[in-house]
Amino acid sequence: MINRLDLKTVLDWVPEGCSVLDLGCGDGAFLQRLCNDRHVIGVGVEIDADNLISAVQKGLDVIQEDINDGLNCFPNHRFDVVMLTHALQELTHPHIALARMVQIGKQAIVSFPNFGHWFCRMHLGFTGRMPMSRAMPRNWYDTPNIHFCTVRDFEALCLELEIDIIERATIAGSGQHLLAKIWPNLFATSAVYRICRSGQ
Repeated sequence: MINRLDLKTVLDWVPEGCSVLDLGCGDGAFLQRLCNDRHVIGVGVEIDADNLISAVQKGLDVIQEDINDGLNCFPNHRFDVVMLTHALQELTHPHIALARMVQIGKQAIVSFPNFGHWFCRMHLGFTGRMPMSRAMPRNWYDTPNIHFCTVRDFEALCLELEIDIIERATIAGSGQHLLAKIWPNLFATSAVYRICRSGQ
């Protein structure tokens, strides 16, 4: 999981020694790496009990909470960075979580799979079935993904929520990195954004 390309970008974007809130931190492996490599003061949020136990056993501070409930236990401006990696599409109300992230943190980092990728379009168009790939390995009926977001969808939502995009990185298949930068909605398999409240 730590070898995921989006997480390599996130690692580069997190400032040394900052305070970090990792939403949907899983077993805490990536948060632990941030603590070790970037010396962050990290807190995780996880709903799955088994993942929570694994994270706590690593010596991490993790709170059991459902992100969909609004993260009301955290005051505004509590963290330097709030992260949500490859989980936005799994949330019941992703727009509410996104708006809350930029209130809790000075900045937020979000990554998600791009469902506008050419393979997804072609697979659905030619086979009439929902696509499966390395980035999306599950069937439509057992996937945690409930909102299918594209790069353009995300940027439109940021505009609607008055969220500024500071930086964008795109992840692409072999030989398509330049195309993903030029036409991210078509060629990026996933995208990573660094965002903040408008005018901050």
